[in-house]
Amino acid sequence: MGKGPVKDPGRGCKGAEVPQDGYDTDLNHRERATLQAVAQGDAEIATGCGTNLFVDGLACADQATAHRLVQAGLIGPAYAGEPGQRVPAVLTEAGERALENTPALAGR
Repeated sequence: MGKGPVKDPGRGCKGAEVPQDGYDTDLNHRERATLQAVAQGDAEIATGCGTNLFVDGLACADQATAHRLVQAGLIGPAYAGEPGQRVPAVLTEAGERALENTPALAGR
């Protein structure tokens, strides 16, 4: 997936409880769907603490899930931007592993 995400996109934010190695398959449906949207290239992330996620140009309805995935190191910005700037969201290597190690989403 080209260059990896910028490290520490949510500097100063509290950690998440989502596994950071990408090998745990206990992601919930929303987490898997969010990872899949990012993998398809449909997502942008607003950089800075709080890193808001946008899918198809609209704010993600579950920002708490997006924040957990960022803090867990599964998704991040494709490159550094100014605070609040929207940049493409990408999966990290751990995010790619997590998506590969989870069952396919039904109906998608």
